Order: sequence, then C-alpha cells, then structure tokens
Amino acid sequence: MKFQSKETNAKLDIIKKHIASFPDFPEKGILFWDIFSVLQKPKIFKILKEVLIEAVKNIHPPPDCVVSLDSRGFLFGPLISLEFDFPFVPIRKKGKLPGEVVTSTYSKEYGEDALELQVGSIKQGQRVLLVDDLLATGGTLSCATELIDKIGGEVVACLVIIELPKLNGRKLINGNILSLIEF
Repeated sequence: MKFQSKETNAKLDIIKKHIASFPDFPEKGILFWDIFSVLQKPKIFKILKEVLIEAVKNIHPPPDCVVSLDSRGFLFGPLISLEFDFPFVPIRKKGKLPGEVVTSTYSKEYGEDALELQVGSIKQGQRVLLVDDLLATGGTLSCATELIDKIGGEVVACLVIIELPKLNGRKLINGNILSLIEF
C-alpha cells in the first residue's frame, strides 16, 4: 500500500526493516516472516500502530466493527477497535470459541485448518474490517470472509501488515485488500 504522505511511506520502510524472517519454519521450504520482531521494539510497534490507524481512516465506507484472525491478528485488531470505538470480534481456530459457531475449512501453504466465528457476534449488514498480520496463499482470509458472510456481515476491507504477492493470495479474496508491506 502506498500512502500519499511521504512521512507514512518512510514509516513503512522503517517497519519493513524490522520484520525478521526465518527460513524453513514451520516446515522446510517455508520462509516465515515474523511480525513479533516489530512488537519487541516499542518505538517501531508505535510507528506500526500509527500507520494502521491512518490506513483505517482511509477506508470508505467506514467499518462498524473489527474482526481479527487467531492469533496474530489479535495483536492489531483490538488496537484499531479501541482507537475508533468499534466492537472487536475474534475468529478463532476450531474448538476455541464457546456457544453457537459457524465453521469453515481452508488450505494453507503447509496444511489444512478450520476457523470459527460466534453466531450473533456480527449484526446483519454490519460493515466489517478484517485484520490479520499476513496474506500469503489467501486461504485464511478467504475462509474468514466466508464466515463473516455466513452470519450476515459485509467485509468492507481486509487490512494486512505483510503480503507475499508471489503466493498470489489476493486471487481468493473478493473485495478491498489493503496490505502495508510486501516481501
């Protein structure tokens, strides 16, 4: 994502320099980009928060709630939620949410998994901002948008910090994808 502000683009360059990578994790042949390295540096984490807030201010129509994905999305969704006074809704891995849930499965770059969303956590027609740390093959985000659709929400944007465009994950997502940094 390129911002009109040179200052914001400079902030993105700073953040990008602080994202660590780990080859052959969690499996051989996977290059893992780790956002935790940014969180370990409070000054850089603060810069990331500022950029996330600026990105959300430019989403039209504006969202009514923030939904984040288990587990790294939980580090950023609540920051945005509190800043804009939006409700926060988690999407979790299967078996982690109480009450009635909807479930969807997806394939990822190194296996298969399932996600769940509590029924009633999003109102019919509510505009949703979906937040996660990474867009790789698109399986997780696609699964999450499916869950939101199933319970009547409308995804107005997917906001990810890191995108791996070579894996072409965008092709699975219908809608507005805002990625801050590409590797």
